Amino acid sequence: MTGRVFAVVGPSGAGKDTLLAGAVAASAGLHWARRTITRPESAGGEPFEGVTSPEFERLGAEGAFALQWAAHGLHYGIRNAEFAGLGRGIDVLFNGSRAALSSALHRFPGLIVVRITAPSKVLAERLAARGRESAAQIEARLARACYELPEGLPVIDIANDATPQRGIDRLLNALQAARV
Repeated sequence: MTGRVFAVVGPSGAGKDTLLAGAVAASAGLHWARRTITRPESAGGEPFEGVTSPEFERLGAEGAFALQWAAHGLHYGIRNAEFAGLGRGIDVLFNGSRAALSSALHRFPGLIVVRITAPSKVLAERLAARGRESAAQIEARLARACYELPEGLPVIDIANDATPQRGIDRLLNALQAARV
């Protein structure tokens, strides 16, 4: 049995990391792929490997990444090792970017996209609570919040507009339904 790859996408503040953490904690058959990002680990948020831009370039040149992309002035990569469980039937979920979906589909032809959505008011409240961005930066993120995806991808939509547990339950149910 081979595991599946899920790209979890949605605007900043939609709760992707919260849902990923909760789903992985609840199911041994799921793995949340840890990203490598060109920002300091002290910036908080998801568990990630922080590297400098030169380190990221070196890793990319060495072929360390199964996927890599740029967004919001940063570079993101997911190391090949994060997908090792696929051969053992483990489903791999990663917090991705709409910009990386085409390359992800090329690398993983069975890719399924999970689009996390939330109302603008909820996004704004969550972004403000993070404390990482100014009001102007939050407004800019909200202006960029888009739910459009490339054509032809299988997409599961999850509304994360209630409690974190409700969102996690919705994600787990959707992943189970996709198995059938």
